[in-house]
Amino acid sequence: MDIAGIQMGSGNTWDWLVQLLSKNPEWLSTKVKFFLPNTDLGSSSESPDPAQGVTLQLKLLCGRGLATWRSFIYCVCMELEVPLELEVLLLSTWGHEEGEGPRGAGTPSLTLPGLKRPHHSPGPSPQWKHCRRQRRGECQELAQRYLELLRTSVQEHYGSGPPSSGQHLASLQAYIPPILQWSRATTPLDPQKGANSGDPKTEDGTDVSIQDLFSSRSHKGPRVTVLLGKAGMGKTTLAHRLCQKWAEGQLHRFQALFLFEFRKLNLITRLLTLPQLLFDLSLNPEAEPEAVFQYLQENASRVLLIFDGLDEALYPCSGRETVDPHSPRPALALFSDLCRGTLLPGCWVMATSRPGKLPTCLPTEAAMVHMWGFDGPRVEEYVSHFFGEQTSREAALAELRANRQLQNMCAVPALCLAVCLCLYHLLPGSAPDQCAALLPTVTQLYMRMVLARSPRRPLPAATLLGLGEVALRGLEARKTIFYVGDIAPPLLAFGAAHHLLTSFRIRMGPGHWDTGYAFTHLSLQEFFAALYLMASPKVDEDTLARHITLNSRWVLRTKASLGLSDHLPTFLAGLASHACRPFLSHVAQNDEARVGAKQTAVVQVLRKMAAHRFTGPKVVELCHCVAETQVPELAQLTAQRLPYQLPFHNFPLTYTDLAALASVLEHRAGPIHLDFEGCPLEPHCPEALAGCGQIENLSFKSRKCGDAFAEALSRSLPTLGNLQKLGLTGSKITARGISHLVQALSFCPQLEEISLHDNQLKDQEVLGLVEGLLCLALLRKLDLSRNSISVSTLLCLVKAALTCPTVRTLQIPGVCPPDSPSTGAETGLPFTLSPSVPHPYPRLQKCQLKVHHAEMLIALLQEGPPLEELDLSGNQLEDEGCRLLAEAAPQLHIARKLDLSDNQLSVAGVSHVLHALSTCSTLAELHIRWEPPVAHCHLPLPSLELWLPCAHVHTHAQAHTRTQLLTLSPCSLSGNALGDEGAALLAQLLPGLGPLQSLDFSENGFSLDAVFSLARCLSTVQWAAHLDIRWVGLSPPTRALISHVPSPYSNTLFHRLSCEALSEQGLETLLCCLPRLPQLQLLQLSETGLTPRSPFLLAEVFIKCPQVQKVELRWASFAGCGLTQEHVEPLCSVLGKREDLCQLDLSANLLGDDGLRRLLECLPRMPISGSLEYVGSTRDSCPGRAWEGARAAAPGPYQALPLASALRLSECSLLPEQLPRLASGLSQVLQLVELTLSRCCLGLEQLSVVLHLLRHPAGVLSLRVEEPWLGRAGVLALLEVCAQASGNVTAVSISGTQQQLCVQSRHSPSASRLAPCDLGTHHSLLVQQLTETCARLQRLSLSQVNLSDDDDGDASSLLLRDLLPALSELKSFRLTSSCVSTKGLSHLTSGLGHCHHLEELEARVGTWAPTAATPSSSGLLPRSLTHLPLGGSTVAVLTRGLSHVALLQSFRLDHNQIGDTGAWHLAAILPGLPELGNGNVGVSALSANGIGPAGGVQLAASLALCRHLEELMLGSNALGDPTALQLARGLPPHLRVLHLRSSRLGPEGVLSLVRALDGCPHVEEISLAENSLAQGLPRLCTGLPQLRQMDLVSCEIDNQAAKHLAASFLLCPALEEILLSWNLLGDEAAAELAQVLPQMRQLKRVDLEKNRITARGARLLAEGLAQGSGIQVIRLWNNPIPADAAQHLQSQEPRLDFAFFGS
Repeated sequence: MDIAGIQMGSGNTWDWLVQLLSKNPEWLSTKVKFFLPNTDLGSSSESPDPAQGVTLQLKLLCGRGLATWRSFIYCVCMELEVPLELEVLLLSTWGHEEGEGPRGAGTPSLTLPGLKRPHHSPGPSPQWKHCRRQRRGECQELAQRYLELLRTSVQEHYGSGPPSSGQHLASLQAYIPPILQWSRATTPLDPQKGANSGDPKTEDGTDVSIQDLFSSRSHKGPRVTVLLGKAGMGKTTLAHRLCQKWAEGQLHRFQALFLFEFRKLNLITRLLTLPQLLFDLSLNPEAEPEAVFQYLQENASRVLLIFDGLDEALYPCSGRETVDPHSPRPALALFSDLCRGTLLPGCWVMATSRPGKLPTCLPTEAAMVHMWGFDGPRVEEYVSHFFGEQTSREAALAELRANRQLQNMCAVPALCLAVCLCLYHLLPGSAPDQCAALLPTVTQLYMRMVLARSPRRPLPAATLLGLGEVALRGLEARKTIFYVGDIAPPLLAFGAAHHLLTSFRIRMGPGHWDTGYAFTHLSLQEFFAALYLMASPKVDEDTLARHITLNSRWVLRTKASLGLSDHLPTFLAGLASHACRPFLSHVAQNDEARVGAKQTAVVQVLRKMAAHRFTGPKVVELCHCVAETQVPELAQLTAQRLPYQLPFHNFPLTYTDLAALASVLEHRAGPIHLDFEGCPLEPHCPEALAGCGQIENLSFKSRKCGDAFAEALSRSLPTLGNLQKLGLTGSKITARGISHLVQALSFCPQLEEISLHDNQLKDQEVLGLVEGLLCLALLRKLDLSRNSISVSTLLCLVKAALTCPTVRTLQIPGVCPPDSPSTGAETGLPFTLSPSVPHPYPRLQKCQLKVHHAEMLIALLQEGPPLEELDLSGNQLEDEGCRLLAEAAPQLHIARKLDLSDNQLSVAGVSHVLHALSTCSTLAELHIRWEPPVAHCHLPLPSLELWLPCAHVHTHAQAHTRTQLLTLSPCSLSGNALGDEGAALLAQLLPGLGPLQSLDFSENGFSLDAVFSLARCLSTVQWAAHLDIRWVGLSPPTRALISHVPSPYSNTLFHRLSCEALSEQGLETLLCCLPRLPQLQLLQLSETGLTPRSPFLLAEVFIKCPQVQKVELRWASFAGCGLTQEHVEPLCSVLGKREDLCQLDLSANLLGDDGLRRLLECLPRMPISGSLEYVGSTRDSCPGRAWEGARAAAPGPYQALPLASALRLSECSLLPEQLPRLASGLSQVLQLVELTLSRCCLGLEQLSVVLHLLRHPAGVLSLRVEEPWLGRAGVLALLEVCAQASGNVTAVSISGTQQQLCVQSRHSPSASRLAPCDLGTHHSLLVQQLTETCARLQRLSLSQVNLSDDDDGDASSLLLRDLLPALSELKSFRLTSSCVSTKGLSHLTSGLGHCHHLEELEARVGTWAPTAATPSSSGLLPRSLTHLPLGGSTVAVLTRGLSHVALLQSFRLDHNQIGDTGAWHLAAILPGLPELGNGNVGVSALSANGIGPAGGVQLAASLALCRHLEELMLGSNALGDPTALQLARGLPPHLRVLHLRSSRLGPEGVLSLVRALDGCPHVEEISLAENSLAQGLPRLCTGLPQLRQMDLVSCEIDNQAAKHLAASFLLCPALEEILLSWNLLGDEAAAELAQVLPQMRQLKRVDLEKNRITARGARLLAEGLAQGSGIQVIRLWNNPIPADAAQHLQSQEPRLDFAFFGS
């Protein structure tokens, strides 16, 4: 229908409408502006005849199509006072759906007079080439004309239009800039020219203004700025503000400015060239577009392109670049080329985006600016501008100042506007402080804002639901712009009438315009979408629950296209508040039941989320949702489930984020630690934490924190009454920020620790801090390391610290002078205040102290109290400074240690230091070390550490001063160049040193004479305990030294001697010296090749040195020595002299038959009490014949092995005819206990013969047979063999994988046997025979066997079913790693049910083949069912059987997949098993079963009732903190082993567990490996007296946790093994461990693999070992320690193990 049709068809209706609107011309103009944005009304609004102007405007509306016209009619009826008859006539004429007018896109659009020109194609033409040559001046004039028109167009766009209803004019005119902060540095400055005046700082965290966004930087490369801010921060507003400022002439830098919105660019599907992007979507030039574009290219540095909403771009960036501006590309590809500088090089590009993964097209040098919204002053300024009238302004500010929640919301500019709009409507007629009470949450704020649009009458429910459906549909399609066809006319009219929708003109191309509609803000669209989900009958609870999600930081980092529903879960949670129920009921058309159900569903979803352990971003989003619900129980649950140590790492946080967190923490009963590291933080966000009494530790680490942040923090600190530890590290605080902090911290007397590490503080700031904070009575630690401190300031710190009564440790690991940046190579704690330490101990490491500082330092130290230690290592004191300190040591009263290492000392300087210290009676230790550490020497006072750079120690002063020293502890001078002169001095020095514990002076170039002099000296040395010496090789001097050890002192000298790479001559010489070492217990020979003569030499060791308990060889025996038959008699003759020889191994030699016969003949003369092992070779034709020959040589009662208890024959080809004679002969060996026949060619029949003939009248004989075919033999066949045994079988073990059968029997002369029978047909006879043979069977073990449903497996299981009831003495039954069907398990269960004396039952089955349900009536079931594919349903069957086993003591279900369902089934029966664990080893093993928190909590509650349980293994399950908390409530009192490896435990769960375990008297083993313990373990108070092993592998433990961990280890005196590999431990942790190692007498092994320990830390560990620790090995593989340093350290301390394969 055209315009004429509308007029003619309506008759008088048109006239009445014109007459009505003539009375409301302003309203009409507003509506025309809404429906036809940017349309110049021109003469239509200025016509002298009002009716004519109305008619012209109505015709414009008609021209947009029937849909627009219908929406306009709805607005007329709703907003104007229309007589009822006219309203009915209007709606009946144009409000129905019949007929469709022309679409707006097909109607010719109006143009702005004077601005719009006929379109010209921007492509190149010959005319432009001619113009470039002949009319350049004219082209520039055209370009200037275009730029003027462009500026005029922008001015008219932002300068026209009346204000919206409900908004004060001042709010539109005043713009309050939000907080802007640099996030990443821009392009590096030109090093030659430096920065121009006005340049913004390029450091992170620098505050910037709008003008700073476009300050001069590099003239090369793209100039790209990305403005990052969360939704509502004002990014789009700022973009439009820049356009307005440019139009007003305030941005003089730019001649042209173009604004593009990606939400509009997404609507353009065709490809664009760069000229088309600039001109077709903005303003076309009047003429010659090629000339205009050329001008823009030539002046690109004065062109600014703004792209708003980069995160809303739908299409990915193209990796292909182009330099051709006329090449058609997608809009995002053009943006990419502009950013990379390939198009329009030199132009300025600014983009706005929400935080998240940015497109890869952005250059790495792009400047990132964070937009943070409003702080307090900005909020008040905004409110003051909004309320122009003074009375309303004061009332609004009063409401704002009285309500903190309003202040929190106003930090977001979009919410600040919403608050002002609500207050504008609520303030009139309201009592003071009453308005703010109606706006407690963001959701209710939006609800009030919508209700305020229609204060007189209720909003129609159907219309609200309709808008909600449109909003939700748009969010799901990532759509924020709607066309007129997307919204029904009544909805469009309603949105326009109530200012919920806004309209704008979209230019799709040259001469092609369309009108788009959008919600006034994206958050309003999200609110309406949430309203629809909560009130619509089309949405059920399940659909609603799927929209409640929490985004993690990984989604923000990895998801290329962010969704538009950031706040949708928050609005859903807010609508679940009880205060929103009336509004929801109205929208849901009074269906309160549906509303209540949905509100309950939302709360239940949030309750489930609160039970989970989330990362920082999800925690913040959850807190937002919980705070919106206003449900105290939910807030309390969430607060209590938050971990004790809550980290926030590397994602932006705003003021409202911390406000939401604080609102939840208010409901927490216990303390919490908050750690913010690497997070971009809103400068005033610490104010949101004000009054939060639950915060105990608060730490911020970010370069973006500056003075504004410190000032905001200082306003909150006095209100945190329970704050004990404050950290503000790695920031940019200056003197201004420090002054605020010092003033605030003086009101925090409860603080115990303050860390201001790495803040680039200068001298004055540091001194001010120290003076202001050392007066705090409870302060224990003040960390000021890595700041720009001069040496003079350092000395002032020393004075202040020593005069403060609370300071006990002053540690400054490195001073960074003001003129040099901090390297960060060292870290430490400058001040550690600990009243429990009696004396202070300053540690001034690497502080650049020079010679002239020594006297000043001495003077300061003399004024202070006595010192525990003084560490001055790593300075530049040189000889003179060290001498002065050494001379002053007696006046300083140093109680323990003086460390002067790495101070550029010379050898002469060391002599002077030693001479000066000769009169110091109080000093216990002196440490001197040179770098690089070529070697070291422990010459303590009683411990002195010297690192000598291969220098000669030869001064008389040294020898003289060392005679004055007291007891000498471990002494090592290895790896130096002492030479003979040094040896002579040592010979003079050693006798006066007192008791000596250890001595090492290898690798010093001694001559033989020097060695003899040292050997004579040893006769006068007092030995404290023993001396362990390790010699690399055995040179003649070394042999001489050993040979000259005087006998009076040799009895306490050597306990262990290690030699490497000995020749036969060296071995002979060494053995000649051994008799002089009567205390030698261990002789280690490595890398020593043995010849046939070597066994004779080593055999002499056992004769001449009876005290030697062990000789460690490469082969650990005489195996593989190439012995032949000629060597047998001499070797046996030598060994026969040893009375206590327990084992002889002659395997892998060349004895042959004759040699074996000779060996057997000699055995009666060799009292072997243990075992004899013989392995055949290719020379053994038939070992059985050798046995016969030996028997012939000794015909009496077999005395060949009178004392030997074990005989092993390997790889001997025993013939069938030899077996009877072999069995007969062995039956006469009375002491034979164990016989092993390995790979001796025995078949099934031969094995039966051996068992039948072998009799052992003296007692029990164990026969072990190893043959390859045993792995294939079935259980049935092997049991048939066992039935042939001559004695009473007491134990049977069958192993398929090991190919082994072991039968233990006891001879019974009265035993009678049935003849062998066919097992296939005489099953009952076999059962009867086995019953007789195995009547006294006590142990039956089946490993890797088949009990499945095949013929053999089925017959075997049936045999066991019938046999087991007859085994009345059976005590142990094991079925491991076997294939068992459900039917087979049923048979076994049936048989085992009658074994009443069974004590041990284990069934670790490898394969489960279910065929039928296991009967629940069975009396007993296997206690261990590991590696079964048990699911929840299978466990249900299993637990029904277990429920009848009242005496079950232990069970294993490792490596199944029972899941939560199976855990629930087990939890149901555990209370009915009172004897579980009431045995030798009560075990509950459920590792690797897919159990989650739900099943874990139920299982833990049931296990608490198993009071006898000793071992609990639940590792490799995703149990989480809830299970740990439940376990902590009821640990079994007799618990010995607790395994929770890889259980997803967090700090809260570990804290509860450790507190529950603390003091447990029986706990021996704890494993918490592969859990996230980044915040460390809590310190034990009572300790674990029986703990032997602590497994903390891969737990993210760092140096911070090492101190408490080390202290806890001291409370575990029985600890033998500590596993700390694959953590984050560094040298600080090594230092802590080194201090406690000497005190842990039972500790044997410490595993520190794959940590961050350097050579320095390893050296500290070696020092700890040298103090007498009993540790056998410390594993240090894969730490950052150079190979040469590792080799040197291991040579000094062999217990340090750096190898991949540990020792």
